[in-house]
Amino acid sequence: MRIDIMTLFPDSVDAMLGVSILGRAQARGYITIRSHQIRDYTTNKQKQVDDYPYGGGRGAVMQADPLYRCWEHIKEESGDPNSYTIFMSPCGRTFNQKVARELKAAHDHLILVCGHYEGIDQRFIDECVDEELSLGDFVLTGGEIPAMAVCDAICRMVPGVLPDEACFMEESHWDGLLEYPQYSRPEEWHGRKVPEVLLSGHHANVAAWRKKESYKRTMARRPDLFAQFDESRLTTKAERKIFQQAQEQEND
Repeated sequence: MRIDIMTLFPDSVDAMLGVSILGRAQARGYITIRSHQIRDYTTNKQKQVDDYPYGGGRGAVMQADPLYRCWEHIKEESGDPNSYTIFMSPCGRTFNQKVARELKAAHDHLILVCGHYEGIDQRFIDECVDEELSLGDFVLTGGEIPAMAVCDAICRMVPGVLPDEACFMEESHWDGLLEYPQYSRPEEWHGRKVPEVLLSGHHANVAAWRKKESYKRTMARRPDLFAQFDESRLTTKAERKIFQQAQEQEND
């Protein structure tokens, strides 16, 4: 998986994505993440990338030509005719785990475009962008934080980045549910004890408890997600029993 990020602040992007798990994954060759300074693709001495908007209004708009030159360089350098370009925008569809899985499965090379100021020239979007994505119904000062979030969510699912698939398949939102509570040492902290079942060493009971807590947490915190849960996925009597117990406990 290769991801190129077009930005006015490559140092910020590199500082975040070049460390920890993603940094090690890049060093080992599992993923490639590159940031590109859009200002390097201007044709003026001032390296100006923005100008006043036609029609008037406050702020400035990023110009199409520097964006296009940067985008064109990335396309030529990658040699991938199937590169998929995403503009991080509050006008796009909302990004979630399902979208992350979809993008990871469908594309080997993504180009993420980070806007700034009042946005970018629509003509670049019309000509070069395949899709717009949003983190939610709010506005940030630039597209860097959303781009880093999208990059992280996708790259952690690439084989080799994490030790095994269970590291992300058992987490929140993978199957439409929230993850169960987690505990570590010591067994008692500030008078709060770790649930006994987690100390039992009985793997089946631990698994059942975790699934039940996942249902309960989703019901309590995200009823909108729980309402979409498909009970037909519960194919065994044991699974249906755990589901029923969770509902009964949550309603008590």
